[in-house]
Amino acid sequence: MEEEKTLYGIDKEIQARIDSKYSVEREQEARQWIEQLIGEPFPSDDFAESLKDGVILCKVIGKLVPGQGKFKQSKMPFIQMENISIFLRGADALGVPKHDLFQTVDLFEKKNMTQVIDSIFAISRYGYKAGTSPNYLGPKLADKQTGNYSKQAYDAGNASFNTYQYGYTGGANQSGMNFGQRRNIAGKDPYEQYK
Repeated sequence: MEEEKTLYGIDKEIQARIDSKYSVEREQEARQWIEQLIGEPFPSDDFAESLKDGVILCKVIGKLVPGQGKFKQSKMPFIQMENISIFLRGADALGVPKHDLFQTVDLFEKKNMTQVIDSIFAISRYGYKAGTSPNYLGPKLADKQTGNYSKQAYDAGNASFNTYQYGYTGGANQSGMNFGQRRNIAGKDPYEQYK
């Protein structure tokens, strides 16, 4: 039997902050996208428990990246974690950046389900961009835009000097500064007014 550890101090605060970011609506969107993609419903109503063995995730990555997503169905924790790792490697092959992916323990131990859902959103976008997913979740990935400028326009842009951008100080300089000398508050000749 698994026993949940009681958290104290900063660990409790961190977990509370992570839990506060969890969105049931985003979970439902991710569930619908996965069910539509693989063509079968989740085995249970509990989102985390359905994904914990990694089988559904491997089916998802098998649809998005052909040749990836070979899985084993087992109740053994090591095999289930290996399935999750296969999914993460497939997502990496799809081009999803590492910072958009969750870690195996985030799902397996339900440490950060928000990150798991964010990862599914990211994978849907990269799958859509690759042409293997019919739709995507969240904002669409931007396509890189390159500007086509003539040599003349390019040179004209480099020739201008933006005074605000480069810290132009209006001609200020250090004339009149006295380093290493006495400070003359009354001027060079303090008795000039009495002469």
